Amino acid sequence: MKSLLISLGTLAVLSSPVQKEEIKNESVISVDTTENLAQEKIQVALLLDTSSSMDGLIDQAKSRLWNIVNTLTTLRYDGKKPSIEISLYEYGNDGLSPDGGYIRQVTPLTSDLDLLSEKLFALRTNGGSEYCGQVIQTSTNELKWDNNKNSMKLIYIAGNEPFTQGQVNYIEAISNAVKKGIFVNTIHCGDDYSGQNGMWKDGADKGKGEYFFIDHNQKVIYIPTPYDVRIDDCNTRLNNTYIYYGAQGGKMKERQETQDMMAAEMSAENKVTRAAAKANYSYSNSGWDLVDAVSLEGTDIKEIDKKTLPEKYQNMTDAQLKKEIDSMTAERKKIQKEILELNTEREKFIQNELAKRGETDTDLGAAITEAVLKFANEKGYKQEK
Repeated sequence: MKSLLISLGTLAVLSSPVQKEEIKNESVISVDTTENLAQEKIQVALLLDTSSSMDGLIDQAKSRLWNIVNTLTTLRYDGKKPSIEISLYEYGNDGLSPDGGYIRQVTPLTSDLDLLSEKLFALRTNGGSEYCGQVIQTSTNELKWDNNKNSMKLIYIAGNEPFTQGQVNYIEAISNAVKKGIFVNTIHCGDDYSGQNGMWKDGADKGKGEYFFIDHNQKVIYIPTPYDVRIDDCNTRLNNTYIYYGAQGGKMKERQETQDMMAAEMSAENKVTRAAAKANYSYSNSGWDLVDAVSLEGTDIKEIDKKTLPEKYQNMTDAQLKKEIDSMTAERKKIQKEILELNTEREKFIQNELAKRGETDTDLGAAITEAVLKFANEKGYKQEK
C-alpha cells in the first residue's frame, strides 16, 4: 500500500471516437540501427475513469504521459530496446453505450505517441457507472497482447468508486489477465480506507500488481530548471528536420506541432518532457516522415509521390532529395543527442532541488515509475539512463 499525491500525475486517455484508420507507424526503432531493437515488448493499458468526478485525474494525465514514456524508454532486455505500445480505455462515462458497460477502447496498443496525446486532450468527463471488472475483462480480451514470455504486460486502472460494481466479477476478470501474464495495478482516487474497503487493494493483490491511493485533485508542481529553454529551442530545431509525405503527411505534421502546443498549455515542464520523448527511439513516424521512412525503414525514394511532399522538395531529383534526407537525418541525430544530454542534467537538477526542500516524488508518476521498474526487474529488464 502506498500513499501518493498526484502532484506530478501520470496516465493518459481521450474521448473522441476511435480512429478506424490509423496512420501506419509500426516501427519503434532506435535512431541508430534496427539491430538494437529487441523482440520483446513493453505493453501498457491505461484504464481511466472518466466519470464527472475525475476532471482532476484527467488533467494530471495530460501532464504526465511523456514522463511515463520516458521511463519506459530507459528499459533494456538483453541489452536491446523493447518496442513500446500503449493502449487507452475510458470507462464510467454516461456518454458511452450502456450495452458495452460504459466502456470504450480509445486506442489499441499502439506506438503512435502523437495519436495518444491527441486523444488525451480530447477527453471529457460525464456522469458515470464505473465497472472495473468489466473494463479489465474487456481490455484483457480485446487487446493484442504479445505472446513472448519475456514481454512486459501491464494494466493500470484508476478510479474512485468501489471495485466491485457491475456484473463482471473483478476476481474472475483479473484471474484471466494474470493467466496471460498481465500485471494488474490499481490506483484509487481517494483515501486508503475507502480504497481498501472498495477492494482496490484486493484487486492489485490478486493481479500481482501494486496498489496506490492518491489525491487526484492535487495540482501539478513544476520546478523550473536552467535547461528548459535550451531543450525547447532544440525541440524547435528538431521539428524542422521532418519532411512529410503521403496523402495524410501534411496533416500528421500539423498534429505533431499541435501536440507540442497542447503540452505547453499544461506547463513548461510538460513541453520539455515531450521534447525528451521525441528525442527517444520510441518516437518514430515512418508512416508520414520521409526522414524516418528512409533512414529507419529503408524506403525507396522512387516509391514516393513527390507531389505529396512540401513544395520546396517537389521538384528535386532523387539524388537531391536523398542528399537532403541524409542531411536531415544527421541533423536530427545531433539534436536528439543534445536534448537527451540536457534532459539528464535537468532531471538531476530537479532531484537536487527536491532534496533541498526535503521532498520526494510521491505522486502517481513516481508510483508508476516505481511499479514499472519493479516488474521490469522481475522480467529481467535493466534500466539504462
